[in-house]
Amino acid sequence: MNDAPAEEAPTAPEAVLEPAPESAPEPAPAGAPRLHYAWVVAGVALLVLLGSAGFRSTPGLMMDALNSEFGWSHATIAGAVSVNLTLYGLTAPFAAALMDRFGVRLVVVCALLTISTGAGLTVLMTQSWQLVLCWGVLVGLGSGSMAGAFATTVSGRWFAARQGLVTGVLTAASAAGNLVFMPLLAWLVEQHGWRTAVVLVSLCATAVAVPVLLLMRERPADLGLLPYGATEQPPAPVLGGSALARSLRVLREAARRKAFWLLAGSFAICGATTAGLVGTHFIPAAHDHGMPVTTSASLLALVGVFDVVGTIASGWFTDRFDSRTLLITYYALRGLSLLVLPQLFAGSLHPPILAFVVFYGLDWVATVPPTVALCRQYFGADAPIVFGWVLAAHQIGAAAVAALAGLARDHFGNYDAAWYAAGGLCAVAVLCCLALRARGGRLAPALS
Repeated sequence: MNDAPAEEAPTAPEAVLEPAPESAPEPAPAGAPRLHYAWVVAGVALLVLLGSAGFRSTPGLMMDALNSEFGWSHATIAGAVSVNLTLYGLTAPFAAALMDRFGVRLVVVCALLTISTGAGLTVLMTQSWQLVLCWGVLVGLGSGSMAGAFATTVSGRWFAARQGLVTGVLTAASAAGNLVFMPLLAWLVEQHGWRTAVVLVSLCATAVAVPVLLLMRERPADLGLLPYGATEQPPAPVLGGSALARSLRVLREAARRKAFWLLAGSFAICGATTAGLVGTHFIPAAHDHGMPVTTSASLLALVGVFDVVGTIASGWFTDRFDSRTLLITYYALRGLSLLVLPQLFAGSLHPPILAFVVFYGLDWVATVPPTVALCRQYFGADAPIVFGWVLAAHQIGAAAVAALAGLARDHFGNYDAAWYAAGGLCAVAVLCCLALRARGGRLAPALS
């Protein structure tokens, strides 16, 4: 009788081995679809960010038209843009927390409808404060809810592999939005007036909400999937308290680290030298030198073409190289290009200004993928909200320079001082990125 169990012992491995073939295919549902649903979500996010970028670009096109119709100064109109840029940045960290709590789909749809309302009401305005309310406050809040925190949330939730590349592609949507919208909106402003252009923006913002409602999903687990490239399901997020409280708690904790201030400072300069200066004032600055609005808008759109290339390439580089080295290179090259820009403007297209467009375009928002990567490296699961606060600094820098450049234009009669100051700011950004590297190549330590 004692031998019976011994003889049955070999059957135990058979009992263990039999489920093995059944358990092996279990991950198959996650990998079975030829196209992982993460790419569908990324595609929807790309469409949303592409539209959002086009919506934000409109005030720069309308500056001369509003000046002619209402007599508002460049500084007044730039002030509305500054409010837009400030709220765009300050909304981002709270939007990231709201997406965690209430879902990406609800937050993005509400943001798109807010943009649609703000742009649509603009056609009724007669006073400058109404421009601030409609385009500054409403469009600023709406576009801020779909800022970099949205791209960071999507890439972080849905992708374990290719995060840098996906972040780069989604960031490039900002450039692609300018590419799609700028020439069309410039043509509408010149041929049919600025009101036609803002009505188109309003309708497009509403239309983009449809694929979000139909296709956006919150997390891979909702579909029984793993994140793209993952081998195991990430832990479920632990959420508690209000979105406001969480955003402020993350800010308080991040602010204790030197790295946060260095990233925020360098990214504030990024915003100042892109959206704040070039994005807002390139078209009127070119117009000051006799260049038609449609031509300068096409050049800015061409910046977007090369920005798509540069940002996607930057995402690819971020997956492979030191993010801090990339940032140092990007800011240094940007500063050099801005220092020579005042000598390149002319009444018509010529090779030097085209060379600037190519060179500057490749660098425009190439800073985003490595900045996001550093936020993940330093702050882990809180990276989307931390990046939201870093983006807030980006937009505050953009808002400040948008207003200051407008004042400089009214005071000096040209933008030369603004271009030279921006080149100097890029040198400061290089120093911030150099300070991120502690001795021995270790990460910058927390503040004591």
